[in-house]
Amino acid sequence: MDENLSKDELSTDNYLILYHGSKDIIETPFYGGGKKNNDFGYGFYCTQDINLSKECAVSSISDGFSNKYCLDINNLRILNLNSKEYTVLNWIAILLNNRVFTLNNPVAKKARNYLIDNFNINVNAYDLIIGYRADDSYFDYALAFINNTITLEQLSNALRLGQLGEQIVIKSPYAFSKIKFICSEKAKKEIYFHLRKNRDSEALKEYEKILDEVADGLFVQDIIRGNIKNDDPRIPKNIS
Repeated sequence: MDENLSKDELSTDNYLILYHGSKDIIETPFYGGGKKNNDFGYGFYCTQDINLSKECAVSSISDGFSNKYCLDINNLRILNLNSKEYTVLNWIAILLNNRVFTLNNPVAKKARNYLIDNFNINVNAYDLIIGYRADDSYFDYALAFINNTITLEQLSNALRLGQLGEQIVIKSPYAFSKIKFICSEKAKKEIYFHLRKNRDSEALKEYEKILDEVADGLFVQDIIRGNIKNDDPRIPKNIS
């Protein structure tokens, strides 16, 4: 534990306590690390939930670590995709611009272009991104929407399954200069791998129930044909 942290540094008004799950102890996160094809591109991906970070840290065969940090958010340019001014389609457009999607039909290819053109946000203009976490299951839900097999309303409901909450991504050199390592805590695979699998399993069961419901609402093809924009009241907002 870093004993130099003051009370001000632990204040939620000016600072965030963040956790990053990894197979390693990471005392000094650095700008430019990570993978290009993550949800929001290059960045240091964190959560405010220590247990979720431990689930991310382990595999079926190895333990990991939850690394704890204090981040000074004063003067940071923050993009909060879960605020009411944004919609689920902003999140989808950013994923399309960064993740690798398999687009199975002409509608999906048109959808990719339309959503990026009308809903994408330049995340590289910000120091810190707050947004929904697209694990493998959530990525599959997004892909189903792009391929025109589920509606926007079904997608919005699916994104609430599993209670994965928000991820907080450190993007800029300035933001990296304001993060301070506190400590690390061991994550046991015997506990946290099974918790993650159980969470995914329960989310899949609930998703199958959503698929059995009548598919009212907007398919992505309807959005394209209707030239629907971000201010349309039919688009669910604040997906978190």
